[in-house]
Amino acid sequence: MRRRWEVLVKDRILDLVFLVGVLFKGIDGVGELLGGAILLFIGPAQLKGMANAVTAHELSQDPDDTIANFIRHEAAHLDSNSVVFLAIYLLLHGIVKLAIVIALLVGSKRVYPWAIAALIAFVLFQLYELITAPSIGFVLLTVFDLVIIWLTWREWRRDRELRDTWRGTVDWVFRRRVAS
Repeated sequence: MRRRWEVLVKDRILDLVFLVGVLFKGIDGVGELLGGAILLFIGPAQLKGMANAVTAHELSQDPDDTIANFIRHEAAHLDSNSVVFLAIYLLLHGIVKLAIVIALLVGSKRVYPWAIAALIAFVLFQLYELITAPSIGFVLLTVFDLVIIWLTWREWRRDRELRDTWRGTVDWVFRRRVAS
């Protein structure tokens, strides 16, 4: 009986991680859409000015601040083509993420393979970026995407819709709270 309870708890925790991951993917998608749209209207000179303004206070206190110097360095190397590429990349990335999240919320189990395929495509691009320009951010994003791919595959294999996972997890969380 105890083993069955442990499996149930593990399953519910994985369900909760999946739901939080989908939520973060949706928030990230909205952020990428907004960032991409803003980049379409801002030129490299304005971006450099914004980077300088955002980092000025930090660099006045610590001229060796790694993150602030990185932001300034990256902004200094932007040109019109790279800004347009970044804007289009963010817009496409955001649209795909939001489409996946919305399809999952609507309840279509058919979206799981498409979500997995899209995330694998993102991971492949991220791996390319890691090879050409390694960064901690891309490592973390890639690991997060791999976890979400595995959890999405798990949901698809279990033949459940997101709303079923949501209901079961919410019931489990609140039932545990009431019992405590």
